[in-house]
Amino acid sequence: MEFTDTHTHLYDEAFAGEEGKAVERAVSAGVTKMIVPDIDSGTREAMFALAERHTGVLFPCLGLHPTSVGADWEEELARISQWKDKKIWAIGEIGMDLYWSREFMKEQEEVLRIQLRMASEADLPVIIHSREATEPILRILKECRSLGLRGVFHAFSGSAETFRELERLGDWYIGIGGVLTYKNASIAQTVKEIPPDRILLETDSPYLTPVPHRGKRNESSYIPVIASRLAEITGTDIGEIAARTTENAQKLFMI
Repeated sequence: MEFTDTHTHLYDEAFAGEEGKAVERAVSAGVTKMIVPDIDSGTREAMFALAERHTGVLFPCLGLHPTSVGADWEEELARISQWKDKKIWAIGEIGMDLYWSREFMKEQEEVLRIQLRMASEADLPVIIHSREATEPILRILKECRSLGLRGVFHAFSGSAETFRELERLGDWYIGIGGVLTYKNASIAQTVKEIPPDRILLETDSPYLTPVPHRGKRNESSYIPVIASRLAEITGTDIGEIAARTTENAQKLFMI
């Protein structure tokens, strides 16, 4: 079976000095391709350097994460242009996060709009981070409907109704990760109502580690654990889950 992890921060300091071993474990587990979203200028160099050491396995992206949007947001966005000659597979991780703070909410909205236009102009998918920000993000996507956007809502925690709204706004997938394995996780019910051709697997490593590894650092080699739980919930064979989600990732990210 072949899997794709569509969201891993393998360059995070949690993996310092162990990145290569983590890649080896993932590939041994059948996770042969990994999408690596960007955060901000503080980690960008490390991300691209790591991806260059694992060409054909790690696929880097470019974008400004909403929690990195602050008073210097214009400077941070400008720094993205320094990497314009690098091959990337998506604009992301972008979006809005109102969980930690609403201080820069308006700035987050503006940065999201700018990066959605960047994706449209480059004909690239987007990776959306949405935390306690469903309403403003949906509003902005409605405003940007003419851009012909496509992408994934990473770590999707919304309802089936939210997904149906997304379907009306573009070509959208949802990212399913370790939360699916948690007791009483609402996504375990919602995912039953999501078409299989709209689901992607992800870890968000080093975060959101699935059961039974919860409490440890997450990594891409745990993707089969998430796939197994998804197969159990949906009454599907894990081989079918692997094939379908890998096909979905290939279609969206062109990998």
